[in-house]
Amino acid sequence: MIIGSIVFDIYIPYAGSLKEKRMVVRSVKEKLKSKFNVSVSEIGDLDKWQYAQVAVVTVAPDKKQVEKVIQNIINFVENNYPDIHINVYKELI
Repeated sequence: MIIGSIVFDIYIPYAGSLKEKRMVVRSVKEKLKSKFNVSVSEIGDLDKWQYAQVAVVTVAPDKKQVEKVIQNIINFVENNYPDIHINVYKELI
């Protein structure tokens, strides 16, 4: 069993309030959960208007499958949220 995790450091330049930021973060989280069947949680920068840190975790029987899911998630976020800036950190355990 292999566990794959991704941490997205997200910058949302147009967010002018915590409410606007949370709308974007909620959208990202819900879409990732439903499309990829992964666990997603906001883990950092909770009180900052334009920053968020979101973790995504997946489990699969082999490394190749985990890497494929992780890459698909990264591509999805980059393609569907072009107006937010992200840094990605990934790890396999």
